[in-house]
Amino acid sequence: MSHPLLWVLAGVIAYLLGSISTGLLVAKFAHGPDLRSVGSKSTGASNVQRTMGWKYGLITFWGDALKAILACWIGLLLTGSHYGSLLCGLLVIIGHNWPVFFGFKGGKGVASSCGVMLFCYPLPAAICFVLTIGLIALLRYISVGSMFMLTLYAVLVSVFYSGGDWIVICWAALLAILCIARHHANISRLIHGTENKLGRKVQPQSEETK
Repeated sequence: MSHPLLWVLAGVIAYLLGSISTGLLVAKFAHGPDLRSVGSKSTGASNVQRTMGWKYGLITFWGDALKAILACWIGLLLTGSHYGSLLCGLLVIIGHNWPVFFGFKGGKGVASSCGVMLFCYPLPAAICFVLTIGLIALLRYISVGSMFMLTLYAVLVSVFYSGGDWIVICWAALLAILCIARHHANISRLIHGTENKLGRKVQPQSEETK
């Protein structure tokens, strides 16, 4: 087993990578709005897409996903353990959601979660991606698709890939819990029928929430 300090180092690097907000950087270089004051006030890809268009939304999505993959790879490299990837995957999402560089105001961690899912357990991730795309195409609610994706992933990993390892099961459950918790406002809007559907673009000055 690698030295405990390497685990700490991997975790710190993962959190700091997560704290690099792709959405805020994209908005800055594209002369876009302050994402924390428009739309859903999230720095994630969905809010970028709604306020700046699909091109910038996709750039943000892939940037957030790739930083998560990098964090998981660093975790594996430094610790020599799959558990290192799991730890760094969790911390990169936490960093994205609560970034130290941007006043702890970040996104909802969906794109970063996709990167973590793909690196740690690629087959259930692929299944979840396909089914989630279909669900979003049907319902046109990204929030519903996101929560469905992480919940299904937790179930698949726990039942078929954990081997009864409680660390893996708890890790998968935490990913789902983080996603659902970050979408609490969306859940309220879904209940009241005011949730925005995919493709609706908000104006930069709008105070509308996602």
